Amino acid sequence: MEDKRNSGGKASSEAPERPTLKTIAFMTGLGVTTISRALKDAPDIGAETKERVRMVARQLGYQPNRAGVRLRTGKTNVIALILSVDEEIMGFTSQMVFGISEALADTQYHLVVTPHSHSKDPLVPVRYILDTGSADGVIITRIEPDDPRVRLMTERNMPFATHGRTDTELVHPYHDFDNEAFAHQAVGALVAKGRRRIALLQPPGKLSFHSHTRIGFQTGLHEYGAEEVPLRVTIDTPLPDIRDAVEAMMRSPNAPDGIVSSAGSAAIAVNAGIEAAGMRLGHDVDMVAKQSTHVLNWIRPEIITVYEDVRHAGRELAKAVMARIDGAEPQELQSISLPEWPQR
Repeated sequence: MEDKRNSGGKASSEAPERPTLKTIAFMTGLGVTTISRALKDAPDIGAETKERVRMVARQLGYQPNRAGVRLRTGKTNVIALILSVDEEIMGFTSQMVFGISEALADTQYHLVVTPHSHSKDPLVPVRYILDTGSADGVIITRIEPDDPRVRLMTERNMPFATHGRTDTELVHPYHDFDNEAFAHQAVGALVAKGRRRIALLQPPGKLSFHSHTRIGFQTGLHEYGAEEVPLRVTIDTPLPDIRDAVEAMMRSPNAPDGIVSSAGSAAIAVNAGIEAAGMRLGHDVDMVAKQSTHVLNWIRPEIITVYEDVRHAGRELAKAVMARIDGAEPQELQSISLPEWPQR
């Protein structure tokens, strides 16, 4: 008797057929056109029908054929996130991706993350996407006051949104964190603890939020009668170097009694420098630090933490890009989040 397991060798080894719009139509009893429009969230399709179609599509594991979609519509259904591999490590990357993914859920769009090092030409990944047409919209981070990526995408009519603001005449979609308010309020919080000599671990000078942070910090010093103790490193400086610079600063005759950190991972290095100098956080010196997760509070409860909701930023950026693709005006797609201070 012939062994059916080896008969032809095909039936048992072939992958199951990929579900299509016709598969969903058969399962729901609806027409293929209705299925297609329901998955695209067409306004003329009822909410109940859309939900039924999406539920069946999820159960079947349906995914649109991107090559076919591109041939039919000229669209890729892809949103590209160009994200620096050097981004702040305390949850920024994962929270940004989570937020964007949440906003893209139940839409036709898929997220593709394009890693890039901020030490290299920032135009390279943008040019690639523009030249290959590999995305319908783009999200970028680490914005500069006159960002060449913003100019290029504006000239090429590519829908995009930025995490941060430029300082040019170009009007573009963005979501930003109010770093000016953060730095100003941080100085006030330290002065309320009796601190008067304050150091700032600031963003690198080439980024837009450097000037926002400096303005808020200087305004706070003037308003609350405090003075600055210079710190010659930034949040982009390697963590061991931040630790060494803080230790040297704390051992000097000009040591501060308050420190503001613009990043969570950098705050850990600052704390290590304080301890290496034989001083105690919360006793000899206080620190206010921005964070995008709540890890700092577990490591050092003495740190006064301010929360930046990067997950919310991701959702806002994704919604802005999709709206721009649909023709919304860029000035309608700009938003800013305020610092979230702990409940007292």
